[in-house]
Amino acid sequence: MVETALDNLKPPPSSKLLGWHLLDARPKDGWIRIGFDGKRDFCNPAGFVQGGILSAMLDDTMGPAVFVMTEGKLYTATITMTVNFLSPARPGPITGEATVTQLGKTVAFVEGRLMAEDGTVLATATTSARLVETVKAIAPASLRPAALPA
Repeated sequence: MVETALDNLKPPPSSKLLGWHLLDARPKDGWIRIGFDGKRDFCNPAGFVQGGILSAMLDDTMGPAVFVMTEGKLYTATITMTVNFLSPARPGPITGEATVTQLGKTVAFVEGRLMAEDGTVLATATTSARLVETVKAIAPASLRPAALPA
């Protein structure tokens, strides 16, 4: 797998909860693929992964696309995010893909989508995100590799 700036970032608890794991990336293209665990604990009464959880997965896909594209120099703070739910998400593996469509000086625009294991598109999203220097946005301890003690 390609090396990315994410290799030096300690995963936050929210990403761990979602089962976040990097599958692939093309940093120069601003493209990333992330795997998630659609846990039964995330399901609504109808038995499908709840929409807020899917939105979190999309957010946790689109932000890292900018992070890898900027070689870890820029962190994103979501300004707006529009989500379209296209198919019910059953428990199981969920894959997110995102592409940076425009990287400005202070704002990035990103498109993302989530897919079921069979390729069914579950949800799509667009976001505008404020760009912040990573060293100002993330506590230094978070920049330690995950294998090192705090």
